Amino acid sequence: MDLVPALEEPLRQPLKSVLGPATAKVMAEHLGLLTVGDLLHHYPRRYEERGQLTHLADLPMDEHVTVVAQVADARLHTFASAKAPRGKGQRLEVTITDGSGRLQLVFFGAGVHKPHKELLPGTRAMFAGKVSVFNRRLQLAHPAYELLRGDPEESVETWAGALIPIYPATAKLESWKIGKAIQTVLPTAREAVDPLPDTLREGRGLVPLPEALLKIHRPHTKADIEDARSRLKWDEAFVLQVALARRRHADAQLPAVPRKPAPDGLLTAFDARLPFTLTDGQQRVSREIFDDLATAHPMHRLLQGEVGSGKTMVALRAMLAVVDAGGQAAMLAPTEVLAQQHHRSIVEMMGELAEGGMLGGAEQATKVVLLTGSMGAAARRHALLDLTTGEAGIVIGTHALIEDKVQFHDLGLVVVDEQHRFGVEQRDALRGKGKQPPHLLVMTATPIPRTVAMTVFGDLETSVLDQLPAGRSPIASHVVPAADKPHFLSRAWERVREEVENGHQAYVVCPRIGDEEDDPKKSAKKKSPEDEAEKRPPLAVLDVADQLAKGPLQSLRVEVLHGRMHPDDKDAVMRRFAAGDTDVLVATTVIEVGVNVPNATAMVIMDADRFGVSQLHQLRGRVGRGSAPGLCLLVTEMPEASAARQRLNAVASTLDGFELSRIDLEQRREGDVLGQAQSGARTSLKVLAVIEDEEIIAEAREEAAAVVATDPDLTHLPALRTALDALLDEEREQYLEKG
Repeated sequence: MDLVPALEEPLRQPLKSVLGPATAKVMAEHLGLLTVGDLLHHYPRRYEERGQLTHLADLPMDEHVTVVAQVADARLHTFASAKAPRGKGQRLEVTITDGSGRLQLVFFGAGVHKPHKELLPGTRAMFAGKVSVFNRRLQLAHPAYELLRGDPEESVETWAGALIPIYPATAKLESWKIGKAIQTVLPTAREAVDPLPDTLREGRGLVPLPEALLKIHRPHTKADIEDARSRLKWDEAFVLQVALARRRHADAQLPAVPRKPAPDGLLTAFDARLPFTLTDGQQRVSREIFDDLATAHPMHRLLQGEVGSGKTMVALRAMLAVVDAGGQAAMLAPTEVLAQQHHRSIVEMMGELAEGGMLGGAEQATKVVLLTGSMGAAARRHALLDLTTGEAGIVIGTHALIEDKVQFHDLGLVVVDEQHRFGVEQRDALRGKGKQPPHLLVMTATPIPRTVAMTVFGDLETSVLDQLPAGRSPIASHVVPAADKPHFLSRAWERVREEVENGHQAYVVCPRIGDEEDDPKKSAKKKSPEDEAEKRPPLAVLDVADQLAKGPLQSLRVEVLHGRMHPDDKDAVMRRFAAGDTDVLVATTVIEVGVNVPNATAMVIMDADRFGVSQLHQLRGRVGRGSAPGLCLLVTEMPEASAARQRLNAVASTLDGFELSRIDLEQRREGDVLGQAQSGARTSLKVLAVIEDEEIIAEAREEAAAVVATDPDLTHLPALRTALDALLDEEREQYLEKG
């Protein structure tokens, strides 16, 4: 939202810099702040009152923190070391307190002289550094600090009650230095042009933008902070929703070929041979999709559903409807393993209906072809020919589908599985292969809370499958604390053996493959003993498989599967596992989505704390897919009080993916959700929290839709147009256009 020249001025220029060149360089490289406007929109994370101190008892490990505290005592010690063999080494230990806890600061060598003079008992200061543990006590080594001295003209009450902004900082630039830089440019905030239409701002009682910027950086009262945050949240929500509303509006103008299934065609024949009835949810979502496919504008629909809720069945019926109507459908899968799996299961489900042009194929049959990067030249040539002639109604593949050589006869529908694994350019390239824009169905098994979906996928209509098909079994999940209770881990392997003895199979998942070459840069870094203990490398597939085959799972048939294997080998391993010729599959997350082996009933996830909540939920969905109950064991060495353990306990306590995704978001914030992987640009959200601010997002969406409906080009709202340009620099604008 760098709206006018004063705010667009670069912080670092060849001739004159707004800030010192060194500061401007650090801001650009470490915080992504390039202009005066960027700096003004770098908001405080929180505020400290000089009279109230930070909770030292709650400091997070390994994070860069800023605390306001009082020196309790300071002691200078001398010691002998390799550098100072005669006992001339010096170490200053300073204990600070805030009433809730104590924290030790340590300074060494020549660095002790200044703090020894300044950090006297009773002194108050801000301290910044990385929290570590030494001798089981929290400490900051060589923290930067800024003494808090009252202005001689200020009364004690005013000084103690003043609000100190604490900014998101880095080890190279402390919070108070960022604060000083912002105070330098703060006068230009008065020139910020307001992007919100006056009627909206006044109708909702929001302060003007210049006032909000002044209040967020230099508040006199807590009410100032509240006013500023309310206003800035609206900016973020509204500008983002206007971008999405304009995209929805533009999409609605595009032409598409309506695709209505023939009355007694392929879809009817397919439904007639299904050995089960569709769930109510599957029928409802199918109707929504068929209604969209029948219109003369491209469908843009997000289909989200629990792991195992039958999304593939819904997508297949949509593809068959398009084939019925004379078009072709393409399904894009993120990995070869998944593309092969989808191809196999779709051909099985369709039976003779997938044998178009072959002896024994049904009358309404079509051809279902697979296209991946590793196929042999002859098979590939054959598949390409079937697509060009229209012989193949359905193609399933990886991003090999996007290559220039791939030509379709009449592409009518694109189904993208696990959307967040595909770049926007890839989706766009596939959509460009239709004579007119094809209909688009995006599927995800990572349930997304409604507001996140509105913020990230605001241009897509959303369908949700929230019931599991009949006959699916519940999955019991338990945390296995391997460090606290090693016998629990032994019991886990006994449980795996029991499942195999009962005729079932199991997965063991590890975070790493194990054949990586050590990175010399990484290993060259010296690590403290605490680091070594805390941060051993994640467990690896190759090592764990070897240990299990020689140890607790001896005599069972154990195989490995990971992403760096040759595609043919991966396929062979999956086929053996699906056929029941392998008892235990030790794998990386290549099995995370789409792998369907109903006889697999147990999963052990090693170093489960190294995975995200949604990933654990996805992995767990690979078991309990048949009639026998599933078991998922989350193995971790993290201590009971850690945030990682709380996360695992949450996963173990519920099978509701929507509930888990809320927990995940509350812990991670939106950076990951709106990051490169899912929105095509780094998150633009600084004060808006998609879970807490659900109402603002919903209201902003309505306001944005109304504005765009009356003025799609924002001709009468130039300030909003400018704000949009700042949010959507060229790369993001293209992203939104491509969708």
